[in-house]
Order: sequence, then C-alpha cells, then structure tokens
Amino acid sequence: MNSENKPIDKSGTSKRPFKASFGSLNWLYILVIASVLIVFFANNHRGMAEISWIKFKNNMLLQHDVQKIQIVNHQQVEVFIKPESLKKETYKELTGNNRFLLYTGPHYFFTIGSIDFFEQQLKEAQLDFKDEDKVQEVYVTRDTWWSNILTWIFPIILLMMFWSFWKRVGALGRQGGGSIFDFGKSGAQEYDGEKRSQITFKDIAGYEEAKVEIMEIVEFLKNPERYTKLGAKIPRGILLLGPSGTGKTYMAKAVAGEAGVPFFSLSGSEFVELFVGIGAARVRDLFLKAKQKAPSIVFIDEIDSIGRMRGAAVSLQSNDERESTLNQLLAQMDGFDEHTNVIVIAATNRPDILDSALLRPGRFDRHIILELPNKNEREAIFKVHMKPLILDKTINLDYIVSQTPGFSGAEIANVCNESALIAARNKKESVNQKDFMEAIDRIIGGLEKKSKIVSPSEKKVIAYHEAGHAVVSWMLKNADPLVKVSIIPRGQSLGASHYLPEERQIYTYSQLTDFMCVHLGGRAAEELIFKETSSGALDDLEKVTKQAYTMVVDLGMSEKIGNVSFYDSEEIYQEFQKPFSEATAQMIDVEVRKFTSEAHEKAKQILMKHINKLHKLSEALLEKEIVYKDELELILGKRLLSQVENDVPDKVHSA
Repeated sequence: MNSENKPIDKSGTSKRPFKASFGSLNWLYILVIASVLIVFFANNHRGMAEISWIKFKNNMLLQHDVQKIQIVNHQQVEVFIKPESLKKETYKELTGNNRFLLYTGPHYFFTIGSIDFFEQQLKEAQLDFKDEDKVQEVYVTRDTWWSNILTWIFPIILLMMFWSFWKRVGALGRQGGGSIFDFGKSGAQEYDGEKRSQITFKDIAGYEEAKVEIMEIVEFLKNPERYTKLGAKIPRGILLLGPSGTGKTYMAKAVAGEAGVPFFSLSGSEFVELFVGIGAARVRDLFLKAKQKAPSIVFIDEIDSIGRMRGAAVSLQSNDERESTLNQLLAQMDGFDEHTNVIVIAATNRPDILDSALLRPGRFDRHIILELPNKNEREAIFKVHMKPLILDKTINLDYIVSQTPGFSGAEIANVCNESALIAARNKKESVNQKDFMEAIDRIIGGLEKKSKIVSPSEKKVIAYHEAGHAVVSWMLKNADPLVKVSIIPRGQSLGASHYLPEERQIYTYSQLTDFMCVHLGGRAAEELIFKETSSGALDDLEKVTKQAYTMVVDLGMSEKIGNVSFYDSEEIYQEFQKPFSEATAQMIDVEVRKFTSEAHEKAKQILMKHINKLHKLSEALLEKEIVYKDELELILGKRLLSQVENDVPDKVHSA
C-alpha cells in the first residue's frame, strides 16, 4: 500500500502532479522570452529583404519593375514588384522567402530619414517617366500590435519580477519565509518537540564549575516555584565567555536538552540588515515567540556583532542599524515580566568590546567564563573523543594530554580525528601513541613536507639553529622542559624544538627573560658557528620583540619606564592614537632593545660555555633528524627537573 497516496504507474515510479509555484521565477522568464520572440518575429518584416535607396533606384525603379511603394509611418518604404518582373534573374533571391509574399508583396523595404527629402529624390528619379509609368505612392499609418501590447505588458512583468525579488529577499532574511511581509520576522531555529536538542551535560567533558553554575538555571526552568516562593527572581540572561572552540554553543544546547523547553537559536549577525529597522523588528518578533512558548530559552551566538559598545572608537563608522538593534534588545530584556520564564543565553569570544549596558545586572546577570581547559579537563575531553576510536593498549593518555597545553575542546577533537586518519592511512588495525604524536605535530606545525628539498649546507644551519634552542633551554631552570628536537620540515617551519609547557597563571620577570633567551638561542648558535646570521630566526625575533614590548608597555617590568601599564583593555586607542608621548615612546624602544640584547647575550654565553654539547647535538640531528628526551640526556646531561618534567616518560620515542 502506498503510504503517501501518490499515483503509481506500472513501472513502480510515482507520478507527482505538476504544481506551478507562484514563488518561482520560471514563468516570468517565459514571459520575457515570449516578449522577445514577439518583438523579433514582428520586426522581421514578414520575410521582406532590406535594400538601399541606390539599389532601389538603379535596379528596380529605373528598370520599371516597381508596381507601387508603400510609405509606412513616414519612416519606412515597402516596395511591391510587378508580377511579370518577378521572373527576372534579379529577383531570384526572393524564392527563399515566404512563397505567399512572392505573389502578393511587399517584397523589399528600406528606411528613410525625411519624407520631404525622399519625395524630392523620387521626383527627380522619375523626371523622364511618362505619367502612366510613374510609381504609385501609398501612405500608410500602421500601429504595430506588438508594441501596443508591450507598452502595457512590460510594466506588469517588471512589477511581478520586483515583487518576486522581494519575496526571495524576505525568505533569505528569515530562513524559510515566503512573503515580503515576513522580512522583519526572526529567522531563529526553534528546537522543540521532536526537534528538541538531544545534547545533555553528560556529553560535555570538563568545565565542572561552569556546569554547576549553569545547571542552576536549568533547575529554575524545571521547578521555578522552589525559587519564586522565597522571593527569588529568574536571571534575565547568561553570558558565556571564552576563546573560540571552548564549547560555548555546545553548552547552550546542553542547557536546552536538560531543561526540555523550547530553544530558539540564531546568530547575532542575522539581526543586522542593510535596511534600518529590520534588526529591531526581528528582535521584537524573536522575543514575542519566546514569550508565547515560555518557559523557553533564547540563544544568541556571537552577540558581539550587535552588542558592540556604542560611542567608542571601536569602529571608524557608526552603524544606526546595529545601534537600533542593540537598543531594542536592551528594551526587550528590561521589559520582561518578572514571571515570564524566558532566559537569554549569549556567547562571544570578544567580551572586551561589548556595551556596558548589556553586561550590567538585569540584562546578563551571570557571566560564565569557559577558559581553555587545564590538564584534568583536557584528559576528560580526550576520553570523550577517544570513545569511537579503536585504541592500541600502549596508549599513554597522560603524556598525550601533557603535550596539548592551550588546546581547546575543538582542537582536541581534531587531534583524535587526525590520529585516526593517520592510522588508517598507514593501514593499521588500531590507533597507537605515535599516531597521536604525529597528529599533534601536524596541528601545531603543519603537514610534514617530505618533498621539500633542503641542501646539505642549509640542513646544517637548521641543525645548529635548533640545537641552539635546545641547549639554551636545557641549561635554564625557568625554561619549559624539552621533549624532542626535529629538523624535519613541517608546514612553514624547517625545524622545531618541542617543549612541555608548565600551565602557569602568572609569569615572573626571570621566567619571561628566560623564554626570550630560549627563542634567541638559535640566532646565537648561528653567530657562533657560522659567524653570520640567516633568515631562519624570523619567527623567533617576532616572538621576542612582542614579548619585550609586552613586558615594558603592558606589564610595567622596566625600571626606567616605571610601574605603569599602557594596556588598552577597552580598545579605546587602537592603532591610531597612543596613550603616551613621543618621549615615552622613545624610552620604550630603548628598553625593548635593552631587554632583547641582554637575552641574546645571555644565550650566547650559555652556548659558548657548552659549545661541545652544541656540536654533539647538531651532529645527532644531522644523522637522525629527530632526537628525543632520553638521547638529549645522554648528550646534554641531567637537567634540574620540574614537576611537569617528572611526569614525562623516559622512552617517548618508543611509543
């Protein structure tokens, strides 16, 4: 039995009746094409051949072959040839045209500029003609039916096309709309009933503190009486803050899945349109729908696109549409009835540019910060994304986690997926430790460039450069523990030194200066060994310069500048205005050069003291291309261990 009640032919295929869609532009295209064809066929002079005045005069008029001429609208002359003259060789070209016209005419036509001038020419051409031989002239006023039709049908077609265009613009503006009157309606996707979000807090690893705080909102939506009977008010809004990839959108979907209430989701950019007032109208429509289905949740992703602070130098131009949209959003959040269970959740990775009116209590009462996960949280996230993978028993999860400091949840998911792809590419039955390490290296440094041609002399420079980084970091207590050194080209890099960063919350002056020394170790090694520098230190110099300026300008670590900070947290000055004078700018430049020079000299002294170890490590790199931690200890000796380094397995390369 056909469940869809559609007619089925003998071949088994369903025949769907044709339905003309008014919203389609196909019928308009047909009308336009038909009009063009009408013009073409009406303007083809019904098979007549076009000639010139000279040809008409010499070949037809003076040969007494013209029966009569018909002057149409004082613009065009139609020529009728005598029946007996049509048998001449001259008029054989007419046989290819309409056979009916061959006997009736007109046969030829030409266009004239002035009727008076044409009559004068015709009179002069027939001076020697007898009166009975002169050509009969007939004046005709002809209204072309196609032009009359097009004068009223073309405006109608244009109006229809304009109407259909605005219908499509309205549909694009609100995702699924089909009318121009829906242009100001919200295009938020509603998740309710069968389309309800299936994500819960169990699907989110890490962020336990954030989940505890946001679960209280879910509990309020489920059991509001427990709170309202004590006089508590529902929070108006929750602002999720954090870098990209930390799971802000995923957290909002989990709230909707846990609460089991209607969930309206859209991006902040969907409010902003070219026409002033459309964004505000969509805000009103969105909150009207949310109130009608309360208790409900409204989720606005990337709210910074409409919540940018007003009146500040954040942008060069003001945008009345964005400001009117923001004002409407503020009014709607203030206008909530105290007993209307509608919660607004917004997410952004740029909280510093949000308007202060959005951030105050009464609008977004709670700010939940989703920072980059720490080691324990990364371990929980890895376990979630490793579930679908077939893992080797030798997997050392703790070491993999320690190799991904600063990774977001999205990057961790990418690591797991990339490791599975690498294992499949190598036709393995399971994903092992080496696959994960290659995936991390690929995400950090890029794809391994096996085809990149490096000459022996360049390879030697690269080896000493990376060895310089390694030796300096090995001898500095505040430097991050070294895990391996490689001179295999990867991405834009020709070599790399891999460290195991400690997850610090604050940095001291000595730690920052030691980091600068490590970055300048490669340049210092080139100077010592080759007595000249290369372009390979470009990335190192960029990092060192930025670090030095941060220490001097933002962190107040220069004795000469003093305990002042020019950090622009509100982005008031940006690049067009500096919050300090030219004299201070010169002092900053001097201090930055001092910091970098001291770090470079310190790195150079370390390498001169351990020059033999520098040579040994470079030779090992040239031979093996990758040197791991246990081999580094054999070449450089034991190092003062930090807590992080104690966690590093001795046989990293055997994984």
